[in-house]
Amino acid sequence: MDIVISTLYLGYILLIFGTLGVILGPERRDPFVRLLNIEIPALGVMLIFLAYNHTLALMTYIAINSLIVLVFIRTIIRKEELEA
Repeated sequence: MDIVISTLYLGYILLIFGTLGVILGPERRDPFVRLLNIEIPALGVMLIFLAYNHTLALMTYIAINSLIVLVFIRTIIRKEELEA
């Protein structure tokens, strides 16, 4: 039972501080660095769901990462088009 609670709290901490790091952290203007930094909150969400159900955690982690990668790759391409 203690491992479930510690996993849940660790997930909350990673989600909160990871999101603040992406929004307010260093080099937040570079879309590729932001893409790499978004992995920390995604891991936090996975740990939160892992405390409840293993299958739900895996499906959520895969879905979040897939969507985030698609959005940020589109953002990087759009930014390079506007700069050219």
